[in-house]
This record gives sequence, structure tokens and C-alpha cells, in this order.
Amino acid sequence: MLNKLIETIESSLQSQNAGLDAAHQAFSEFLQLLESGQVRAAYPDKDGNWICDMRVKKLIMFGFKLGHLEAHEQGDFQFCDKHNLWPSMKNLVERRIRIVPGGTTVRRGACIQSGVTLVPPAYVNIGAYIDEATMIDSHSLVGSCAQIGKHCHISAAAQIGGVIEPVGALPVIIEDNAFVGGNSGVYEGAHIHAGAVLASGTILTKSTPVFDLVNETVIRPIDGVLHIPQNAVVVPGSRALKSDFARQNGLSAYAPLIIKYRDDKTDSALVLEELLR
Repeated sequence: MLNKLIETIESSLQSQNAGLDAAHQAFSEFLQLLESGQVRAAYPDKDGNWICDMRVKKLIMFGFKLGHLEAHEQGDFQFCDKHNLWPSMKNLVERRIRIVPGGTTVRRGACIQSGVTLVPPAYVNIGAYIDEATMIDSHSLVGSCAQIGKHCHISAAAQIGGVIEPVGALPVIIEDNAFVGGNSGVYEGAHIHAGAVLASGTILTKSTPVFDLVNETVIRPIDGVLHIPQNAVVVPGSRALKSDFARQNGLSAYAPLIIKYRDDKTDSALVLEELLR
């Protein structure tokens, strides 16, 4: 299906005589597939291995090319964006999606599943997927094509990075039951496995080595992806720098640390989050 949509749009863009109606219709169908969850930028196979579908990002880029800037005003709410990417807020009650008043926007092409709560102000970009009963807290960003699982909590001011270009880049993946603390940042295709906990202020990128104190090892990216193990509890830390100048001045560099793996005590500390739902 995606190959057919790509073919239709490419054919319309290359033809100087034909109109773009077919391309706009194809892109509209693509957005509906994204919003329904039938198509995703990345998804787990039956064995739990994640597959990135590069065609999704290619179609998203087509959408930016097809769209034209258009202003919109509804009461005090005003914006100017590509006309084919205006926010979508349909059937929220039927889908049991809570978007609390105060400035939250969900862009076209984002999939929000049943029971998700969005606390303002929050922003969810095109291609993002947020699974059932997850909470996105205030001042949080869910970037383009980011994938967030069931029963997750993305705390206040947390940033889940997006990725559209380059097309081959991998999106951020956060699996079921993960907890991302306030003012944390997960970027550049980092993969947070099920049940992991990121303490407030934790920053993860594909170039960030993570020091596992439990297993006494250093976790580095594999094929460009930083994997945070299942149930790992990660906190911000530091490591001493070895140069003479660094030693003379007592300098250290940021280093995320796995200090434990999630247990009953960790889970009890997260019970409060359920009350917020």
C-alpha cells in the first residue's frame, strides 16, 4: 500500500501537465493510515525486534513538499502551517483521549491510542505513535516518528527527540511501562526497553556511553542505536576526565549510570503516577 502511495505522489510531482489532486489524495490516505496506527515509522515484529519503515519518512517529506502555508484562526488560537498538516482533534471522547485545556497540539499524522492523557502544554509531531494509557506530562515534546509504548509516563519538560531527515535515521523508541523523568532528553534513535526508568535530568543520545554499575560494563551504541536494557534504572552521573589539565581543575564529564534494575521497591515509588491518570 505504501509503495502505491509513493508511486502516485512521485508520478504527480514529475508530471508537468497533470494536476496534484491525486498526490494530495494519496497523502491524505497516508495520514489516515498513520493516525489509525495501521502504518508506523517503526514497529516490533512477532519476536520483539523493531523494524524501521523508511517509506513512512519518505511520505512525510512528500507531504511537506505538497503543502502550502496557510493561516488558521479559531478564537484566540492562531497558527500558520502547511495546510495539509493542521492539528487533528477528532473523536477524542470515543477514543478516550484526554487533552487537558491549556495549549496542547497534536499534529496530523500522529497516532494517539485509547486512554492516553496529554497535559498542557505538550506537543506531538507527525509520525509519532503513543500507545494505550500513556501519560504525556506538561511541557513535554514527542518528536516526529517517535514510538512510545503502553502505560508509559513521560514526565514534565521531558523531550523525546524526533527524526525525519535523514530518511535512514532511526526514530526514538520507548517500550511499554517505561518511566522518563522530568527534564530528561532521549534523542538520536535511542531505544529504551520495557520497564526502564530514567531519573530526572537524564540525557541519552546515540553517542552517550552508559555505565552499568550493576554488571560493571559500559553500554555503547550497537549499529548506531543506544539500547537501555529492560528494567534498568538510569540516573545522571559524571566521570573524571584523565588529562593533566582536567585533573588539575577537577573536571568531569556527564555520564548516565545504571544504578540498579527495577524491583518491587522501584515500582512502589511509581504508584503515585497511576493516581494522575
